[in-house]
Amino acid sequence: MTGRRVVYTAERVHAMAAAMRADLVAMHERHLAELIALRAEVAELRGILQDVVRASRMKAEDDVHALRRELERALVGLERDPNKPLH
Repeated sequence: MTGRRVVYTAERVHAMAAAMRADLVAMHERHLAELIALRAEVAELRGILQDVVRASRMKAEDDVHALRRELERALVGLERDPNKPLH
């Protein structure tokens, strides 16, 4: 012996390593479960975003059609009488 006091025995070190390994496995499983939950949430949010985009596009198309109708009505009112002089 070297005259130093043994603080940890080999069995104790192996037991500590096994406990740490078990903690890491449990942490890994928790992280995987959280990742699955987050992926499901992201998928749900993507679906919601697609619905919002679809509705916004439909509204924008309706707005464009309404503005075109207004413009056509305004242009009809601006047409000049070809029998009137320009000045």
